[in-house]
Amino acid sequence: MYDDDDLSVLDAAVEAESPLDNIEPIDESEAQKPDPEAMLALLTAPETPQRMLATRAFCELQDERAVPHLIHLLTDVCPLVRVSAAYALGRNPSPTAVEPLITQLNRDWNGYVRKGVVWALGNCRDRRCLPSLTDALKNDISAVRLWAASALAQMAELEYEDMVAAIPPLITALMQDPVAAVRSNCAWSIGQLCRELPSNAIYATAVDSLVESLVEDEDMGVREDARAALLRLGDPRGLQMIESLELEGLV
Repeated sequence: MYDDDDLSVLDAAVEAESPLDNIEPIDESEAQKPDPEAMLALLTAPETPQRMLATRAFCELQDERAVPHLIHLLTDVCPLVRVSAAYALGRNPSPTAVEPLITQLNRDWNGYVRKGVVWALGNCRDRRCLPSLTDALKNDISAVRLWAASALAQMAELEYEDMVAAIPPLITALMQDPVAAVRSNCAWSIGQLCRELPSNAIYATAVDSLVESLVEDEDMGVREDARAALLRLGDPRGLQMIESLELEGLV
């Protein structure tokens, strides 16, 4: 989907991080939050640093008046403004932002931006996001797949058919994705979705995938996340397998 020469293909050691990941939240004991009125005005400033300051401010602030401006800034010429706008829309989710976010996910060359967009789409908790999130989990770079896997857990707050549609791509990625962190996030999301499902064939298939990962995945972190998901579910088959592996000293 994305060419290896694309600037969005990030170094493997750091590609899971974005420029905003390490921004500390504002400590209200040390500083006041930005003034919403001032930040609203800066969202349309001609100077890039001011737009960047304002979009980052709305990663902390929640104000529905900012949403139309943030949607517009998804197409800003500066990728740091675009990624900040995406995160800000994740903090200020709105049904009107869903289609613009999907459009930007499909066309943005920058992996940091796509990662932020995926996070925002998850926070929108809108069924329109499901095809884009599953496509990102299948086809994007690992940093974006990582967050797409987590974002799909938000389908647990939607209708039954949405939860059911999210399960197969998560199982496929849990079994096949080459990056352990992505597989771990898939295990977590499957566990979250299964908590909202009735005990039926779909639920059983999802639990089987967690058990298989617990037994067979080569990465200890993935096995631990599969184990944690099974423990939270309290599924008898999963608990029995965990007990057997513990008796054998394998977990």
